Amino acid sequence: MKTSDYFYELPKELIAQTPLERRDSSRLLVLNKTSGEVEHKHFFDIIDYLKEGDCLILNDSRVLPARIYGVKKETGARVEFLLLTQRSQKVWECLAGPGKKARENTEFIFGDGIMTCKVLEVLENGNRVVEFYCEDNFFATLDKLGEMPLPPYITAKLEDKERYQTVYSKELGSAAAPTAGLHFTEDLLQKIRDKGINIGYVTLHVGLGTFRPVKVDDVTQHKMHSEHYEVPEETAKLIKETKANGGRVISVGTTSCRTLEAVAKEHGEVIACDGWTDIFIYPPYDFKVLDGLITNFHLPESTLIMLVSAFAGYDNIMKAYKIAVEEKYRFFSFGDAMLII
Repeated sequence: MKTSDYFYELPKELIAQTPLERRDSSRLLVLNKTSGEVEHKHFFDIIDYLKEGDCLILNDSRVLPARIYGVKKETGARVEFLLLTQRSQKVWECLAGPGKKARENTEFIFGDGIMTCKVLEVLENGNRVVEFYCEDNFFATLDKLGEMPLPPYITAKLEDKERYQTVYSKELGSAAAPTAGLHFTEDLLQKIRDKGINIGYVTLHVGLGTFRPVKVDDVTQHKMHSEHYEVPEETAKLIKETKANGGRVISVGTTSCRTLEAVAKEHGEVIACDGWTDIFIYPPYDFKVLDGLITNFHLPESTLIMLVSAFAGYDNIMKAYKIAVEEKYRFFSFGDAMLII
């Protein structure tokens, strides 16, 4: 298939700029992947579609306040750094802009001197390898200085940093939120547990490659970015038991989905492990783990709309997205949700 096959018209006003006051009050489009039937609900209704013995797999990665602004030590010129991947304790691969001000060996000052950095290397792709220096804990300092790295299509200011975190986020390391999980509240998760649905966690640190467009016409020629994941023993055991007992494994978000499918592809089943994955899921694809998927509405021509098309069927997804636009659903990170089951 061609990348252009995944294009759809989206009015700009349907791109959600701010989260709703109540996380679980967003709308929920329920798509039956067998029949293509669509239902319109609210996210708190999701419990009605989950059965005792099912399990939900959530990504517990926590977003770093990874956008920081510094000034060039020599000239005072302002430069933005966006932390992407941790190389060692205080060495990170970053985006820097304007890039011409962040040459090799250039030094920068942040927050009146509570942190400084030096550019160690300029990579072929334009990213910078940067070493940071601070007296206090690096992540505590980053929390004081940093802003949430909201996607480029969100232009409104985020008043509360926690609204770009899931309520169960724990492991620091993402440059973007696993947004399907933003709809859950502690109360809803407890109601799900009370119904006999088990909850397991994986960690996949989301990279900014999530937002990079597919620039090739032939989908199969696209190269995915690589992201670090971890599957704990208890999650691997939960998935195995759920399958053995006839329950369904339902992934919360494409990041959880990619983690499970990457591990199963490599090992034949989900086992406790960690590593890096650049798995790219597009039609046709034989899913080895997933029985259901909770997700948001994704950008046209993105790798994520390709993934959900592989799971639910291309025609079903494109029809569902057309309906979502007609019904004025809210799209992307702070938008409404879809349950594919």
